[in-house]
Amino acid sequence: MTAVPSALTHPLTVTEFSELGEEEHGRWELQEGALVMSPSPTWPHNVAAGELFWQLRLQLPRRYRAILDVDVDLGLSGPDRPGTVRRPDLVIVDKNELVEGQMLRAAQLLVVVEIVSPGSVRLDNEFKRVEYAAAGIPRYWILDIERPVTLLDCRLTEEGSYESGNWAESTFRTEEPFPIKLELDSLRD
Repeated sequence: MTAVPSALTHPLTVTEFSELGEEEHGRWELQEGALVMSPSPTWPHNVAAGELFWQLRLQLPRRYRAILDVDVDLGLSGPDRPGTVRRPDLVIVDKNELVEGQMLRAAQLLVVVEIVSPGSVRLDNEFKRVEYAAAGIPRYWILDIERPVTLLDCRLTEEGSYESGNWAESTFRTEEPFPIKLELDSLRD
C-alpha cells in the first residue's frame, strides 16, 4: 500500500482518492477527506449480499442494474474540497447513468443498501443514514442479517432526511421505485 501513507498528509478530494487506484484504496472509504478502513465482510455478510443481488437481478426492470461493493462519490463537497466516498454493499442505478471509467455519483442512485455487521450498527443506522440523505439518494435499505432477517426501507423526504418507511421481516415488498419482492430469510439460509 505505497500511495496511502503519502496521501495522509492532507485531507483528500474525491479525485485524489480515485487516483489512488483500486489496488491502493481497496476497502478504504473517504470521510470528509480522511481515509477510513472498511473492514472486510464476514462470509454470512457476503452470502447475504450475493443472494440479495440475485433476487434483485431476477426482478429488476431491464433498465436498472444492481451493483455490488462499488465506490460512490456522495457529492457532499466541491471538487477542490475534502470529499466523501462510501462503498455500499449494493446500489441500484439506471443503466443509462453508468459511464465506464467514472466513479458512481450519489445523484445517479435509486437505492443504496448497507448490510449491518456487528461493527457497523451505529455507522449504518446513524451516520450513513444522514450522509445518504444529505446526498439525495431516494431510498436507503438497511438490511440486518441477524435472525430474524429484517430490512428497513428509508425514504427521502422533501426536507432532505429519511423517514422510516416499510420495515419488513421474512418478506419485503415495495412498488417504489420499482415493484419488487425480496425473500429475506433466504439471504441467511
